[in-house]
Amino acid sequence: MSRVSTGPSTKPTAAHALLARLRDHGVEKVFGVVGREAASILFDEVEGIDFVLTRHEFTAGVAADVLARITGRPQACWATLGPGMTNLSTGIATSVLDRSPVIALAAQSESHDIFPNDTHQCLDSVSIIAPMSKYAVELERPHEITDLVDSAVTAAMTEPVGPSFISLPVDLLGSSEGIDASVEHPPAHTPAKPIGAVADGWQEAADRAAELLKGAQHPVLVVGAAAIRSGAVPAIRAFAERLNVPVITTYIAKGVLPHGHELNYGAVTGYMDGILNFPALETLFAPVDLILTVGYDYAEDLRPSMWQKGAEKKTVRVSPTANPIPRVYRPTVDVVTDVLAFVEHLDAATASLPAKERHDIAPLRARVAEFLADPEAYEDGMRVHQVMDSMNTVMAETAGPGEGTIVSDIGFFRHYGVLFARADQPFGFLTSAGCSSFGYGIPAAMGAQLARPGQPTFLIAGDGGFHSNSADLETIARLNLPIVTVVVNNDTNGLIELYQNIGHHRSHDPAVKFTGVDFVALAQANGVEATKATDRQELLAALRKGAELGRPFLIEVPIAYDFQPGGFGALSI
Repeated sequence: MSRVSTGPSTKPTAAHALLARLRDHGVEKVFGVVGREAASILFDEVEGIDFVLTRHEFTAGVAADVLARITGRPQACWATLGPGMTNLSTGIATSVLDRSPVIALAAQSESHDIFPNDTHQCLDSVSIIAPMSKYAVELERPHEITDLVDSAVTAAMTEPVGPSFISLPVDLLGSSEGIDASVEHPPAHTPAKPIGAVADGWQEAADRAAELLKGAQHPVLVVGAAAIRSGAVPAIRAFAERLNVPVITTYIAKGVLPHGHELNYGAVTGYMDGILNFPALETLFAPVDLILTVGYDYAEDLRPSMWQKGAEKKTVRVSPTANPIPRVYRPTVDVVTDVLAFVEHLDAATASLPAKERHDIAPLRARVAEFLADPEAYEDGMRVHQVMDSMNTVMAETAGPGEGTIVSDIGFFRHYGVLFARADQPFGFLTSAGCSSFGYGIPAAMGAQLARPGQPTFLIAGDGGFHSNSADLETIARLNLPIVTVVVNNDTNGLIELYQNIGHHRSHDPAVKFTGVDFVALAQANGVEATKATDRQELLAALRKGAELGRPFLIEVPIAYDFQPGGFGALSI
């Protein structure tokens, strides 16, 4: 039997049914790279879905991840069989640990020729992807594709949200067997928000949380991304303001309160004490006697050990999932329910409670301000905090109220973004909090700009992570996405050099150092206008130019880190 179709089909195929059902669930874009299954699917079989060709399958997975995160709706990505699927698998891993409802699709060998590890390009896709997905299945009968898409969407939109995967043998994808376009399928049901667990008696647990809050002197809310997914942000803001309760967030929940809000005590990273050379975690948590973790997710890398400072603390866990990590976090009260429902219940239960006296973090804020205002002109390159301050300045000038997105790739600089980046809306700061996928920056910025086309998107990336996935600069240029990219370049995998210094008090260059890359020339070769900036004034001018261009722009900034091995004890697990 031939590996390719012998001619165009005159009847609807499984490809038609697949795309039609994705469209019914609100999917408008499929990101990916197509292989020989192009003989079975063109991606123009139905109106309303665009195929977005990327240079790498990982890019496709992360772009779908971020578009899904911001829109709160399932999004799709595609790969060809064998190595295409394995390339896509890192994007799938990113969406499972970063909690995004992605529908991942990959071609497979012909149904009669699936002999994993023996047939050309044939791997056991479902077995590879199943451990890192919410649902994984291989199409066996063409007419069942609609049902499989429905199952994939339901699984992806169930907390903790994550990816579903469908493997598609190329002969079945192009088959019309059992496909009848005249048969009406039941309406596609796409949950308006993720489906979560609701424990019996959660209201009683919430009432116990209210009693703890009434007795607390210095409570704080520690907010994770599940609170955003539940639609609870306005309720959290109103509740925090009524009771004068500070809000601390995980990396990815920055923006629950606007950047300059007096109750916004910032996002927490285990690197903050070392970066600031200041007891930041102690300042944030030592006086606190009650922590309400609202939509908390251990995958977001705010570990309980980080808040166990100073005074003895009671804890309340509020989540739409049962507690998966009792060995490291066993709360005083565990409330398993929808986050919005809990906040509304708690608000009513504490209606007569007077406002709290929040603990003072003025010394920490002063230290942060000192860093951001750093006026020194360093001969060996700018410092990342100076870069972040410049990006914040131009974002404030450019974005409308409650708008704008700063995206961070993975590296040591990312933790400066967690500390310093401006975020005035939920998911206004984006990074791979759970998976920390190297090369995340370009595809994440693509997803953010596609989700928020009228708002500015700034990307900060290190030379290592950026160049690991830099081929998709061409994709940004082809799509004419007005992303302003800042590549902070020290020709080094800087985070790894930090760990060398933490563990050995010295570094070993062959494991971390690169020869120089001209990122300006690289960008221009891919159709992106670019420049280099070596100080604050040059960087501010370049950022302002990029923000006004209306097309992609890249700025290369030589930087250096001042490594201080001390202050990183919070990274211990």
